[in-house]
Parts: sequence; structure tokens; C-alpha cells
Amino acid sequence: MSLIDHIHRCQNADMRRHLPWLIAGETAGWVRHDVAARLGKYPTVFACDDRAVRLRDHLAGFDHRSAAVGDVARDLYEAGVFAGWRNEWFPVLTRFGAAPLMRLERAAVPMFGVHGYGVHMNGYVRAGGRLKLWIGKRADDRPIEPGKLDHLVAGGIPLGMGVKECLAKECEEEASIPAALAARARPAGAIRYRMEHQGWLRNDTMFVYDLELPADFKPVNNDGEIASFRLMELGEVEEILIAGEDFKFNVALVLIDFLIRHGHIRPEHPDYSDLALGLWRHAP
Repeated sequence: MSLIDHIHRCQNADMRRHLPWLIAGETAGWVRHDVAARLGKYPTVFACDDRAVRLRDHLAGFDHRSAAVGDVARDLYEAGVFAGWRNEWFPVLTRFGAAPLMRLERAAVPMFGVHGYGVHMNGYVRAGGRLKLWIGKRADDRPIEPGKLDHLVAGGIPLGMGVKECLAKECEEEASIPAALAARARPAGAIRYRMEHQGWLRNDTMFVYDLELPADFKPVNNDGEIASFRLMELGEVEEILIAGEDFKFNVALVLIDFLIRHGHIRPEHPDYSDLALGLWRHAP
């Protein structure tokens, strides 16, 4: 497996298999054709044709939309269409920073192809003039990619929470990083991908941060999501990426980005241009 294969894997969405989901004329998500047929069975909530799925105009305002779509999502969950109900609310946005059109159960976000946002933080130390990355191993009970290698800190941004607030929360929950230390994390860009994963559309943007940690720092997980941590040389991280799919799918993208930005992967690499363009291209 090559590094570029990880990017192709996360940019594999065939949007011809999906219809736009429109709320008040704006694209709120993307719905598979077979799911659109199911949504058509709720005609007081959705209007469906061969071009789009539209939320009915009489469902105006955040609360009405959230309640109506939430009831449909609960029905589809109970019918076994999707799994993993979490009782966590994510915003439905037309762009980051805009007022949310409604809220949606987190587990239903991929089914509706809603644009999700999250934070991913590279935690690294300097040792002997070289960088090392703290890498976590996901717990075996995780609903997504159990047992895979992961970042030190990462998480989705829920309804009502800002990027910095989410990062601070995840730092404490996932690695016991004190607030004062977490506040030193530096923003390092964003990565967008559209991926068909486990049958659903992951339509996500990851806000990337780097945090240089003290040499004596030892992460401790508090929320049960990470089973263990290990400090790795950048060369070992690259070797694992090339060897296969041991890293969670979207984590691989952020790690490749880190390796490029910190000069481990250089322009002499045969796929350098494709890696950079693949990471930072805008998904249509």
C-alpha cells in the first residue's frame, strides 16, 4: 500500500449515488437513492423526486425541523436502517460558522450525508533533534474502526460547541492534557474528505492542530475510547501507513499532512504533489 492509497480511500465517494438534501433551498446533506425512497414514505416531512430530497417548507425553524427529522431518524434506526444511536446532537450546517438549520442525532449524520466537523491534534515531542508522535490504539468496543491506531486527541464537534472548546474537552477526556497545556496547540489547517464507509457517506472536515508536549508527558485516557498509547518515530509512523490500514482511515490523512508539513516527506518523494493536492483539494 502506498501513502496515496490512503487519500484515494478517503476520497472515494461516488456522488452520483446520492441526491442532495435541501432545506429552505440550501444543500444540507446528501442522501443515497435507496434512502431517499424510504424518506419518501414520510410525505409530511420530505418531498422526494429524482433530483433531490427536500424538507417540506412548512417545517420552518430549528425546533420544528429537528423534531420532525429526529422522529424519522428514530424510526429508521428502530427499523435497523442504521445503527449506533448515541444521544449526541450534531448541527446541520450549510457552512461552518453559520447558524444551524437544525440538529441531528450523531449516528444519523452519515445516512443524511451531513457535513460533519471535528478536531484532530498531533501531539509530538522533540527528542535528540527529532520529532516523535504520540499514537493511540482505539479500544476494541469502538463503533467505528475498533482496535485501529489513532491520534492522541480527536473528536467530532457537537452542537453548541466551538472548535477551541471541543479541542480542550477532547484533550482532557482522551489524554489528560491540562487546559493550560492544551491552549498551546497551534492550528495547522483543515482537511476535507468525502468517503463511502460502511455503506454511508462521511462528508467531513477535520480542523488540524499540532501540540508540542514536554518530553516527560505521559498521556492517560479518561473516556475509555483509547486502550493504550505509544510514542513513535516519524519513520515508524510512515512505515505503518505504507504497510496497510492499521490507522483509522481519516487519521491517516492527518498524519500524512503532518509528515509533509514537518519535512519528513519531501518534494523528492515520487507522490509528493499528488499527496499535497489530494489532502488539500476541495471536494465538490
